[in-house]
Amino acid sequence: MGIMDSIKDTMSKAVFSPSTLMSGRGGLHMAQIILCLVTFLLGAFRGGSSHTYWNYAMFTWAFCPIMTLIITLIEMFKLDIILNMFCLDWSDFATGMAMSSALMTVSVAITYANFYACLKCLYGWIVTICAFLCGLVYLLEVVKDKFVDKKKGSYLAALPGFWKVLEAFVSCMIFISLTGYRDKPALILCVIAYAIPFPILPVIIATNILKKLKKCLPFNLDRFVFIFLVISVLLYVFAAIMWPIFMFKNNPRPSDCPPSFCIWAIQFMVAFMTYVNLILFTLDLIFTLLGIFKHT
Repeated sequence: MGIMDSIKDTMSKAVFSPSTLMSGRGGLHMAQIILCLVTFLLGAFRGGSSHTYWNYAMFTWAFCPIMTLIITLIEMFKLDIILNMFCLDWSDFATGMAMSSALMTVSVAITYANFYACLKCLYGWIVTICAFLCGLVYLLEVVKDKFVDKKKGSYLAALPGFWKVLEAFVSCMIFISLTGYRDKPALILCVIAYAIPFPILPVIIATNILKKLKKCLPFNLDRFVFIFLVISVLLYVFAAIMWPIFMFKNNPRPSDCPPSFCIWAIQFMVAFMTYVNLILFTLDLIFTLLGIFKHT
């Protein structure tokens, strides 16, 4: 009976509360949605492009405000109280999404400026400025949550979860930069090495966020993550060796190779990001291993 009373009490608190929009957090959410929407429309009005960086930018300016809108609506109707009780740490999830959105929007602003802003490209600069403003308002929310309100993350907004987000983010940057590999079997194997860990990362993140789901697993998630990280490190060691050898053998940097339009520079970006993710996965493996030893 005590559990039922607790559930009824929780449900009674889930009522519409428009005052959420009047708070500093609500104001930031509105600014994020409006700025991302404006930037998306400006980017779309500029014209379609087959460039993967443009597609990634458009996805970011659509995905981030949609997630912000969902979070805002949930908090307006106080549904976060129910979610917090039954399945996840809402404060951790909301702050973690703000951190992830800040990472995505800032990176998109930098890449968009690199590819589409130039001395004579006024429209490109307008979109770039809007893109940086999107990143700024998400960064302001992160600063507010972590340093002003001093919210403590349990996973996604803490080091273990956000480290996984970084690994997934770098993997995305590798995928959108892949080019010039299709006629080389060794490089195709590198792409497979990049692809194997990538879909498992969001599954690990989601499982750790959903507390009830994690408790229902028939195996120890920490040990599964440890095995996954060992395999990921081995795969990235393979890619870190093979990609530079087979991509840049007899393929020196052209004398005229601007960062914005040079295929060689994008191929070098894949190599660089490979080493970045290798470092991230290796450090994650060490942290996870120490955590397992600590609990055993």
